[in-house]
Amino acid sequence: PKYIGNGTNCKADHCYHYKNLNDANRKMNYSTPYGSGLCDKQLPEGWYRFVGAAGTKMPTTRVPAYRCGADWSGWLDGSHPTVEDGKVQRKVCFSDRSTGCQYAKKISVKNCGSYFIYKLQKPATCNSRYCGTD
Repeated sequence: PKYIGNGTNCKADHCYHYKNLNDANRKMNYSTPYGSGLCDKQLPEGWYRFVGAAGTKMPTTRVPAYRCGADWSGWLDGSHPTVEDGKVQRKVCFSDRSTGCQYAKKISVKNCGSYFIYKLQKPATCNSRYCGTD
C-alpha cells in the first residue's frame, strides 16, 4: 500500500485505495424508463473510480433525467482538478425532468495522474445515481 505523511503521521493515499464503478448502466447515455431507476442510496461512502463500461470519469455537463440507470442523474458541476490541485471539493447536481440541479451533494475529487477518484456520498433520495462518461 502507498501512504502519504511525514513518517510519524501517515495515512493511505486514496489514489491506491478506492473501489471501482464499472456498470455499463452508469454511463450518461444509458437511458432508463421512468420509475425503473437504480439507486446509489446503498452505496457506502468512500473513494470510487469510474472504469470499464461505466466510463473513465464523471461528466461535467448536465445529464438529462432518466440516464445512468436512474431517474435522477448525477453529474459534476465544475471542472476536474489538476494533479497539483490535490483533493478539491466539487458539487454534484442531480437532474430531474424540469431542472439540471434538483438537488446537490458536495463531494471530494482527486486527480491521480491518469485517472480521477471521487469521494461519493449517499444521494438524498433513491432513484438517484452518479453518472460516468469517457
